[in-house]
Amino acid sequence: MNTSGPWTRAAAAAGLLVDGQARPTIFAQMSARALEHGALNLGQGFPDDDPPALVAEAAIEAIRAGRNQYPPGAGEKVLRDAIAVHQQDWYGLTWDPATEVLVTTGATEALAATVLALVEPGDEVLTLEPFYDQYAALIGLAGGVHRTVPVTTRADEATGDLVLDVDEQALRAAFTARTRLVLVNTPHNPTGLMLPAALLQAIAEEAERHDALIVTDEVYEHLTFAAPHVPLAALPGAQDRTVSISSAGKTFSATGWKIGWITARRELITAITGVKQWLTYTSGAPFQPAVAAGLAMDRAAFDTLTDDLRARRDLLTTGLRQIGFRVNEAQAGYFTVADASPLGEPDARALADRLPEEAGIVAIPLSAFYRDGQAGDASAHLRLAFCKSRETIEQALERLETWAAPRR
Repeated sequence: MNTSGPWTRAAAAAGLLVDGQARPTIFAQMSARALEHGALNLGQGFPDDDPPALVAEAAIEAIRAGRNQYPPGAGEKVLRDAIAVHQQDWYGLTWDPATEVLVTTGATEALAATVLALVEPGDEVLTLEPFYDQYAALIGLAGGVHRTVPVTTRADEATGDLVLDVDEQALRAAFTARTRLVLVNTPHNPTGLMLPAALLQAIAEEAERHDALIVTDEVYEHLTFAAPHVPLAALPGAQDRTVSISSAGKTFSATGWKIGWITARRELITAITGVKQWLTYTSGAPFQPAVAAGLAMDRAAFDTLTDDLRARRDLLTTGLRQIGFRVNEAQAGYFTVADASPLGEPDARALADRLPEEAGIVAIPLSAFYRDGQAGDASAHLRLAFCKSRETIEQALERLETWAAPRR
């Protein structure tokens, strides 16, 4: 029986198949290694925390009230209204909740529906590199051509820490006449980098110059440690060509709820809905009013969530430095990037394979977020999650200290 189809062929071309079988994601591979060795999983970005009590109670109340059947395909009105209010209150962006807001099964589905709806075979899609691994998969499935701009890394001469940057001229030069879409992930996963205002402006200018669409992945928008998040859609002239994507999972420590959303102009939402309705159609009914309650929390509640996460970032970052890693202090998100080369480990992929057994720790090699796994100057870099409990982070550091001691 011939099981080949256009998506299968596109997946093979994008490197998503191995011997005709779907290749497991790096997260599935490393989580399996964690279970195999009883290792502490600092690889996958799921927190140890529960959602805020107000949010959790709202979900329980919705279940008890019988909100357990299919909600509307576009999302419950209470959540679409809350998303529109949130965008207005936080960023000054006005969206019509009836026609310009779409609730999705997490940001994952939002990204899938958006790329599949808006990218034709041969269209170029521009991302930073490293990139969240779903991006390459979706571009491949849509038949698009993936172009990248590197996030550069260097050691700070004064502190020895890792410094991350994106060259504005390299970014501008990456746009071409075939650029259909630029997929912007800020705050950035896997590095925790926040794109500076000048770089955001450059993206907006080049998108307008090349008549390209902007798609933003902003799932860490409320987890920023140095400066507030600035959405690209809020830049002058950018809103009409921008599809903004976010979700509740990271902010509210509810990654298993899978409630995300899209805001965009009506014609873009219509096109994306045309794909989304054939993927999941709709998403977790009782969780939607709960997320609406979370979005309506006052700013002090969001500050509390961020302050707690910042303290855990500092705990992990300081500990890794003391052990001997060269570390970048994340500006946002869930993850720290650590360079293992000072410990005599130039190959982070090989190291990540060994750490579950040797140290009882799981981390992700940064090379997993590069095309063909070729990370260049970042080949010795690991991504470690600090969205875990303080106890888990402290235990992980103790294990890494024991592992690293003979290497120093």
